[in-house]
Amino acid sequence: MKYVVLGSSAAGINGVRELRKLDKDSEIVLISKDKAIYSRCILHHYLSNERNMEQLCFAEQDFADLFRVNWMKGRSCTGIKPEERLVILENGETVSYDKLLIATGSHTFVPPVKNLKKACNVTGFRNIEDVEALKAVAQEAENVIVMGAGLVGIDCAMGFLDLGVKVTLVEMAGWLLSKQLDERAAKTYQDAFERQGIKQYYGVGIAEVVLDEDNRIREAILTDGTRLPCDHVVVTAGVRSNVEFLEGTGIKTSRFGLIYDETGKTSNDNIYGAGDVSGTSPIWPAAVKEGIVAASNMAGVPRKMTDFFASKATMNFLGIPSMSLGDVNSNEDGITAEVRETEDSYKKILHKDGKIVGAVLQGDLAYGGILQQLIARKIDVGKVKKPIFDIDYSDFFHIKENFEFYYESVDRQP
Repeated sequence: MKYVVLGSSAAGINGVRELRKLDKDSEIVLISKDKAIYSRCILHHYLSNERNMEQLCFAEQDFADLFRVNWMKGRSCTGIKPEERLVILENGETVSYDKLLIATGSHTFVPPVKNLKKACNVTGFRNIEDVEALKAVAQEAENVIVMGAGLVGIDCAMGFLDLGVKVTLVEMAGWLLSKQLDERAAKTYQDAFERQGIKQYYGVGIAEVVLDEDNRIREAILTDGTRLPCDHVVVTAGVRSNVEFLEGTGIKTSRFGLIYDETGKTSNDNIYGAGDVSGTSPIWPAAVKEGIVAASNMAGVPRKMTDFFASKATMNFLGIPSMSLGDVNSNEDGITAEVRETEDSYKKILHKDGKIVGAVLQGDLAYGGILQQLIARKIDVGKVKKPIFDIDYSDFFHIKENFEFYYESVDRQP
């Protein structure tokens, strides 16, 4: 058996580990554009000089030797021939495979803002090359605009904080981290960022960038007419899955990215997918587990991605920890939202028909473990005789003699 893995980030690296764990003898080839293994989740620490390249690495120092993998570094895949089981590289070279794992991730999407694609001082925040460029930008730029206030945009802004650069966040949504937080939780961060000197504009986008004769951005015009001085734009507002090389192969993709099932299998029995390349699970823990699950099935050990709550995010900016689970802004009919707030913490849980559909914790995350169990086990919180914020493990770990869980069917008291 010969395994080929495309991509050396969370899904690909963990896929390699699992393949070697389950198959001690077969050949494994890792092909990646990256020449080093590093965590994209902490690139902002590299920008701020809190970590060096070695400290960004999440794999063993002797990874290739330890897992006996032929790592083809700095190589791009430009196509696949599924019928012949061949991967085509940028120089025309081909690599054969018996089983293929596509974990090629995603890239920055530059939106159709007037003049933005012509500008030479625009960067994404997806890879080490982006951050190397931004380190140089920080040496000379006074005003940097970060386009997008999602997790990547906030990370980028935090990376600039200690470098003496004036950072402005511009976000189309009404508040930052709009996929992870509700307006109340977001305001805690917005106020904290303002105290740090980060300017913020919400509910607006960049309509146009004004260029000088060298095609350098000097000013950004927002959709409400506001004009902002600008020496550099960092685009974090959107990504696109790296699936261009699959065009014409017959391997099914969607408008988001590569399509694969709960085992990781794509529309081709010999090809699997994992991680950001799907465009649907853009968080590190999901990518890790998808890589492991796909590799397990490639090696003939059946496994499914059924026990993971993908819509989970934890963050800690400026010493303020938060956790988000599910849809925290749902306005679906029948949703009940319950809130508990103190001077130091904010908690909100949304539930429908007894099942939790979303939750946000901020300040105090101690309840997070119980919440995840309630969600994962699909426990009917309406049958627990306590306020929803006071449920503990004893309320749902009742066990019958045959080891089945049981719950008292009574209304929850206020």
